[in-house]
Amino acid sequence: MEENLPEGFARLDRGGPFLASLGALYAKKTEQGLVIAMRIEDRHLNTRGIAHGGMLVTLADSALGIAIATAGQDPSRPRAFVTVNLSVDFIASAREGDFVEAHVGIEKLGARLAFATCFLQVGTRRVLRASGVFATVTPARPKERFEG
Repeated sequence: MEENLPEGFARLDRGGPFLASLGALYAKKTEQGLVIAMRIEDRHLNTRGIAHGGMLVTLADSALGIAIATAGQDPSRPRAFVTVNLSVDFIASAREGDFVEAHVGIEKLGARLAFATCFLQVGTRRVLRASGVFATVTPARPKERFEG
């Protein structure tokens, strides 16, 4: 378990192998909604020594999807969504050691489409703004394992 977690955050065990490759994710519920977070590590940095933009976009997209999938649902049976559109604006950089929080606001959760916004923040400093449109899908079957 990571030391020095901000108050209220707990380890989030969600996502497949790709999301797990980012490292540990944390979550907490607030009056405004769900907050997903992660600590920036050396492996997340680009050649300039700051958090790679693609990694930050992955965090934002994942946080939006997790928040939408679990909104108003039984957490053990989340709805399945895919990203239809994602718009991102980079505001500032994040550095190694920063605890980046994704603050998600759900604009509309419909039967077929969901709309949400997200700000990635380090403390009160905004790093990235994202808005996304997500479509409901039939949950995929797990990939078959090849053993041979």
